[in-house]
Amino acid sequence: MPFILILIAIAGAIFAAGRWFGSSYAFFMGYVVLQYIVLGTAWNILGGYTGYVNFGVTAFFAIGAYSTVVLNKLVPAMPLPLMILIGGAMAGLVGLGTGYLTLRLRGVFFSIATLALAVVVQTLITNWDFVGGARGAYVLRPRIAPLIGGEYVQYLFLIMLGLCVIVLATARAIERSALGYGFAAIRDDEGAAEASGVPTLRLKLIATGLSGGFMGMAGAPLPFYVTYLDPASGFNLNYAVNAIAMPLIGGTSSWLGPVVGAILVGGLQEYLRVTISSAVNVLVAGVLMVAFVILAPQGIVGLFQRKKR
Repeated sequence: MPFILILIAIAGAIFAAGRWFGSSYAFFMGYVVLQYIVLGTAWNILGGYTGYVNFGVTAFFAIGAYSTVVLNKLVPAMPLPLMILIGGAMAGLVGLGTGYLTLRLRGVFFSIATLALAVVVQTLITNWDFVGGARGAYVLRPRIAPLIGGEYVQYLFLIMLGLCVIVLATARAIERSALGYGFAAIRDDEGAAEASGVPTLRLKLIATGLSGGFMGMAGAPLPFYVTYLDPASGFNLNYAVNAIAMPLIGGTSSWLGPVVGAILVGGLQEYLRVTISSAVNVLVAGVLMVAFVILAPQGIVGLFQRKKR
């Protein structure tokens, strides 16, 4: 997996440079881009490989984030990696339940159902006083990062890098396995796949569980990153738009597509956030997504693959 090794090398260079120059912004920016790689890859497992477009990204992302809030209140000394695993498990279970109830729907009807899920989860969390409800909750991160010393954001950066490697390795393994071929059969023609003996419902449940679980894991470190979490930030439209736009821009047919899209769009958004305003983030992702859907429907990776052939 040479590209994953290149990604680790780049992230390692950012980490070393950030520590050398004492720049916290490098870690904050790197964390955001890596988070979008995880989120875009998680969406692509269901939306790209299987062809089921999920508009409920923020539901799974926020379940992971608010799981951390709950665990931090109940067990303050719990290590963050364990919180991430629990948050991912919770989101994965919700993904399985949602899949069982909605995957008999197809096309736009499934997408509308996932959008309704996000609204339901946001309503429940907004009215749950234990996690702060509408007023939000503060999560104080430690001053010193465990194991490595330095600022805690450096630890968050390394945690997200490790999660990114795990998710990319999983996506690449799926793509080249019998499971991936089953996903592709569902995406190309679900009726024909079912008639050919492909266990479509079981495969779709696996896809929703994995996709939801990884989205929850991407959101679990968020409370320690922002230190204040409310429904407006946990269910931010940026996450939903970027999670869909980045795989579409990079290419949904390959595990590499969400990586390319996240680095391109995430890096551009961070630059514009510093130079102009964060309000343009959704506009940038939307304009690029429309442009690539029209000009290069297969995304950047698909465009290069077609030229290579």
